[in-house]
Amino acid sequence: MQTDRIAPEHENSVNWPTVAFLILFHVASVAALFFWSWPAVITAAILFWVGGSLGIGMGYHRLLTHRGYWVPKVIEYFLIFCGALALEGGPIQWATTHRIHHAHTDEKGDPHTPRDGRWWSHVGWILVPPAELLDQTRLERYAPDLISQRFYRLLNRFYYVPLIMLAVGLLAFGGWRVMLWGTFLRVTLGLHATWLVNSATHMWGKRRFSTRDDSRNNWWVALLTFGEGWHNNHHAHPTSARHGLRWYEIDFNWWGIRLLQFMGLARRIKRVRFNRASTAWQLVTGRVKSRRSYEGA
Repeated sequence: MQTDRIAPEHENSVNWPTVAFLILFHVASVAALFFWSWPAVITAAILFWVGGSLGIGMGYHRLLTHRGYWVPKVIEYFLIFCGALALEGGPIQWATTHRIHHAHTDEKGDPHTPRDGRWWSHVGWILVPPAELLDQTRLERYAPDLISQRFYRLLNRFYYVPLIMLAVGLLAFGGWRVMLWGTFLRVTLGLHATWLVNSATHMWGKRRFSTRDDSRNNWWVALLTFGEGWHNNHHAHPTSARHGLRWYEIDFNWWGIRLLQFMGLARRIKRVRFNRASTAWQLVTGRVKSRRSYEGA
């Protein structure tokens, strides 16, 4: 049952540093609206794409968490570094949480199901996190491939450092207006965009596949997140690097992966295509040869 309360078992474990951080960023974001400039807006728009598409969609999610495709390590690390600029947590933390979500989608154990409340699924689970969510045992169980790499261990611990460096650079070369928009407003909008995937796409939209969860395909969340809103498609085929399965399901993150492939930088791409013979969607791995080979009926 969907409610707007915080799950009762977590009522007494508020993460006050996170609360303070979110209040600061939201207040600064509102202030930014009164001190805008075209350089500030353009900077924020570019960084919104860098953090949200290159970083979260292509990097943290489709590459690191689900291994939907392969790229050389230098490209992988670049995408994950971009993800840190979104300030959604370290890569090990992010991937572990999302893998737990897929293991227990919309049932007991799901960190952010709307069945525990709309508010809970959007941001409550971050403000009042379950104590056991990211303990060492779970990290070792759900992300052993990442814990074994020193780069990810360091970035997971100091994930906020890239954003601080960026903010200092924006202030030095663009002024405080550019810094407000490129840091505070851009990060705040990006956080809510990602949170809408956790909340809205499990409540509103259409279902192409009869999955055992409440996932939905939501076009406006897809636009805000560069393609992450085709969530029912994703839950039906989690490892697919392509989420938008029809021509009208705009998926900028998939196009970014295709561009990497065109440049010879992405291989072993997992994708879903429609098999006319069996009249079913199937997950395949390999080179995308033509538009017809992956677009479907």
